[in-house]
Amino acid sequence: MRRPAPAPDAKRSAVQAQGRCACGAVRFEIDVPAVWAWHDHSAASRRVMGGAYATWVGSWKSRFRMLEGEDSVSRFEDAEANTIRSFCARCGAPLFYERGRSPKMINIPRALFATRTGREPRYHLYLKEQADWIWLGEPLVPLKGYPGVMYERPRKKKARAIVDDQFEP
Repeated sequence: MRRPAPAPDAKRSAVQAQGRCACGAVRFEIDVPAVWAWHDHSAASRRVMGGAYATWVGSWKSRFRMLEGEDSVSRFEDAEANTIRSFCARCGAPLFYERGRSPKMINIPRALFATRTGREPRYHLYLKEQADWIWLGEPLVPLKGYPGVMYERPRKKKARAIVDDQFEP
């Protein structure tokens, strides 16, 4: 599943989106528009990314280029799942996700791009595995005394109606 380096004379689109890891040691680009973008709610992505879900951008490998830091990329190969996850060896940022069943594609966390990728994440995968603690858009209010902090008000308990015939005198 090792990706071949694209030919130096490979045709590029007119627009690229550049991405980088947290420390900047690894830099890459894809031709825009990306193939697709999605939110992955699977438990596996949650563990790897450390969040409620991961948002990915998919690109053809032929439209992906490393700009800097190939030697700083560390890979974890899961032979059972036939996948490779890549990370920055310096800062630990998740970089790339490759699947054996899609050998011509590379998936990249959307957050690594500072500019638009040409695709909005409109798809949701593995919703049945969605975390039960995820924020679902409930109304938020400012937390007094803490500028910029918002919180969900506790849900009001509904008063239960007491029926007199339930109790014995």
